[in-house]
Amino acid sequence: MRILIAHNAYKHKGGEDSVVETEIELLRQNGHEVDVFLKHNDKTDNMSRLSLAANTFWSTRSVKEIRRLISAKRPDVIHVHNTLPIISPAIYWIADKENIPIVQTLHNFRLMCPQAMFLRNNQICEDCLGKTPWRAIPRRCYRNSVAQSTVLAGMVTAHRIMGTWRNKVTRYIALNEFCKKLFIAGGLPPERVVVKPNFVDFAPPPHAARSSFLFVGRLSIEKGIDTLAKAALIAKTCSISVAGTGPEANVLRLSPNISALGALSGTQVRERMASSKALILPSIWYENFPRTLVEAFACGLPVIASRLGALTELVEDGVTGLLFEPGNAEDLARKLRWAEEHSAELSVMGNNARAHYEANFTADINYQQLISIYSEAIAEAAEK
Repeated sequence: MRILIAHNAYKHKGGEDSVVETEIELLRQNGHEVDVFLKHNDKTDNMSRLSLAANTFWSTRSVKEIRRLISAKRPDVIHVHNTLPIISPAIYWIADKENIPIVQTLHNFRLMCPQAMFLRNNQICEDCLGKTPWRAIPRRCYRNSVAQSTVLAGMVTAHRIMGTWRNKVTRYIALNEFCKKLFIAGGLPPERVVVKPNFVDFAPPPHAARSSFLFVGRLSIEKGIDTLAKAALIAKTCSISVAGTGPEANVLRLSPNISALGALSGTQVRERMASSKALILPSIWYENFPRTLVEAFACGLPVIASRLGALTELVEDGVTGLLFEPGNAEDLARKLRWAEEHSAELSVMGNNARAHYEANFTADINYQQLISIYSEAIAEAAEK
């Protein structure tokens, strides 16, 4: 099977970029010929606002490059991860014209919400779900800009009218059942949306003495950094290590029991996971599938997460971790103190988390799921 992976990489590398890299490696390890159409958002620094806006709707340069690549490589399937803004949705139309099936992984909610997170004023907002997202414009939902929100809302609406999302994508990959239901409620064809979670593939490091709790991720509002900092002040006896950087880093300085580690490599993160009591996921938005969660499970680390969206599906309360009310620092502090006082029960949860990983999130299982999706897409295209 010859596969073309298309991805618009972000300026600051995140979990989505890492997922793309690991899936490419997984396919190549299993003998597939994988070509990559990769664009990087660093290039937007040299683009005018008008050019960038036009490119978001339809990139003529990407059209030419994709056509040449398809002609030279003749892929059996094209797997798209992110098109914003350099690749653009034009790739779906070119593939359809060549009768090459498109598989699209839905890493965020951009097709339903220009802001991509269903989050407004630090609260869940589904006002645009299943509707024309015009509200994003006066609310400045994307980067607090009327102009940029207009471009995003316009792109989503235009391609909805053109039938791009409904007719040009053969299979959508949602990362869990919660997100699948949300995408279908937003208008995607139910028969084209399938579930395949993220995965990780590494040998877990040897366990060390579990000395503190751990947060890993971007230090931003949607990640619940404020909740974490307030919970740390309440649960003063609980030591918390924080790996990551971001605009909310100053909030952490208010809590003396928080140790800021800065940005860590993947290996360093896993080593920390092997010596931590639990991973904390205090997000206040609908996380799709945090890569750090599956890494924690692979390391036998339980997760303390917000009782919100897909996290309630991914973390079984009292079995693979603990759930607390999103944004409620006192509830998070209660769960941290309980975990501090019940190390034996927490250890059992860690073992359960590892078993859950082995049953659901290994590379072998994910490969079989991915190839099954590709095969279904290819078979459907062949019937046209």
